[in-house]
Amino acid sequence: MWGWTLIAPALIFLVVLFFLPVIGVFVIAFSDWQFGASSLSFVGLANFREVIFDEGFRASLINTIVYVVMVVPGTVLAGLLIALLIESSHSCRALYRAVHFLPFMATATAMAISWEALLHPTIGLVNHSLAALGLPVANWLRDETTALPVLAVIGIWQNLGYAMVLFMAGLKSIPLDLYDAADVDGADQWLDRLRTVTLPMLGPVSMFVVIVVALRAFETFDTIQILTQGGPGHSSEMLLFTIYRESFEYLRAGYGAAVAIVFLAIVVALTLLQARSMDKRVHYQ
Repeated sequence: MWGWTLIAPALIFLVVLFFLPVIGVFVIAFSDWQFGASSLSFVGLANFREVIFDEGFRASLINTIVYVVMVVPGTVLAGLLIALLIESSHSCRALYRAVHFLPFMATATAMAISWEALLHPTIGLVNHSLAALGLPVANWLRDETTALPVLAVIGIWQNLGYAMVLFMAGLKSIPLDLYDAADVDGADQWLDRLRTVTLPMLGPVSMFVVIVVALRAFETFDTIQILTQGGPGHSSEMLLFTIYRESFEYLRAGYGAAVAIVFLAIVVALTLLQARSMDKRVHYQ
């Protein structure tokens, strides 16, 4: 009785804030309910059929996958590289850690507004710097060919500090005896030590970083809402923004709920597949 009493508040919040909304989304997905309407009618799988044949949804899905494919490897590789560089240095470590971790701590809205100023086509620092170097400039956020890659660069920059901190923690946990043993076995070059000791021992951390960064990439919304609103056209629209637009701008809550369920299924499936494939390559201490 005491145990149930102690966990009751957490269970209540879990049911109210998670399970009931999920059930509500499933109910709405099978209806024609519009946001704010006082009644609804069940339409079966009509919303899901519309999702499958909707060109806008397919474009949003492709953009989301391309974005994740760009952000996850870029964040992991850059975070690992910076962690290795900081750990190999003996001066200003705290400063370097703070500088690289600051973007992760900043609010998404403030970060997006700052990038909007930097990428402004006429007064932005990016175009001014490129022009000074004699390089071509662009309207980065209003060009269909550059909008999504620019958002990916911003995503890498935002998540870089998080990956760096986790990799630094993983590097700290590697026993120095392993490096001594590698030296004895002839792996005395930094590349050999990286390949035979560092990367295998960072396997669990790497798996965690990849999964978390992928989830954060799938959940990207703030930068799209502030910088591009999914445009130009559908070139930078991603699934979470599609759910928001269909549900709260077009007031098509039933269709938005169906997109949300498909989005949830895709994220869960990819996360499980990613975890299973990486777990086979991980060396646990």
